[in-house]
Amino acid sequence: MSRIGRVLQMMEQENLDAILVADRYNVRYISCFTGDTAYLYISQKRRILMTDSRYTTWARSEVRDFEIIQTDRTNSYQDQLSRLLEEEQISCIGFENRKMLYSDVVQFQKRAENVRWQELEGRLDALRQIKDQTEREYIAQAERIGDQAFAQVIKEVSAGMTELELAWELETNMRRAGAQGLSFETIAVFGERTAMPHAVPGGRRLTAGDLIVMDFGCIYEGYCSDMTRTVVLGKADRQQQKIYETVLEAQLKALSTIRAGLKASDVDAAARQVIEEAGYGDYFGHGLGHSVGLAIHESPALAPKDHHILQEYMLETIEPGIYIPDFGGVRIEDLVIIRENGCDNLTHSPKELLEL
Repeated sequence: MSRIGRVLQMMEQENLDAILVADRYNVRYISCFTGDTAYLYISQKRRILMTDSRYTTWARSEVRDFEIIQTDRTNSYQDQLSRLLEEEQISCIGFENRKMLYSDVVQFQKRAENVRWQELEGRLDALRQIKDQTEREYIAQAERIGDQAFAQVIKEVSAGMTELELAWELETNMRRAGAQGLSFETIAVFGERTAMPHAVPGGRRLTAGDLIVMDFGCIYEGYCSDMTRTVVLGKADRQQQKIYETVLEAQLKALSTIRAGLKASDVDAAARQVIEEAGYGDYFGHGLGHSVGLAIHESPALAPKDHHILQEYMLETIEPGIYIPDFGGVRIEDLVIIRENGCDNLTHSPKELLEL
């Protein structure tokens, strides 16, 4: 079934006369428009993309099955939508309550007081959970670019360089390899700062014996990659080795466990058990992973409270970690495609502890 067909099917199931799509990833997924400012109005009869003059030519070059309506100062989104609702005699419209500003929703509703506005929650996001072949190929290429960048950067790591410099090297190498953007702000941190899972690179300089955590990803044809590797400058000490071996064992356990038909929480539990039995349970605070696609964080997540049933061709990160304050942390992250009997791992950078 086509993407728009699945949208219409969802509307029928929810007894909706129309929907208003605001999230830019869902706009792109449904209409192919890659700009970041637009609304989609979809009813049983009409498919309309509303955007302003900055984007109308752009939209017409990409969008084939939607009418393009231009808004301006005298013909706002609210004006356009209220006319459409009146013309089509819409009684119930679905909207992306998780993605829209409250003030915007209020303004839309004021112009259509006789229309019932139904919250869609994450129904449209769920349409993106299973990736088709083209999507999987784009994500695989983005992950290959990350692998190439890592292979180059570990040759360039040296004492005295700053976290910011290492982050820049990762980003530069991804760009040179064909990245069209970053999936998220690159994490490259040293020593005790590796105990912060989402630390921001700064001026901290690299010294012998430091753990180095690199968490990075890029965008290729709109789709994201994500990977993390932890290395050491010089010789790793005994505690660093033990933590690393525990995280790696947990990740390998998850990789051997994950498959279609399992609950997402069960995969998290398999990895978490390894870390808990090694005595580090209090130092693994985040979920095991998350889905990746047009957005860097999609659903389902591999987390204790996420009980989605995993399906073939979902993509998930597998990223256990241990973070000890004032000492440091280790995270190892791969990106996998879920299959009926296991997974296809898209990340190919080495996972043995590298001592640079």
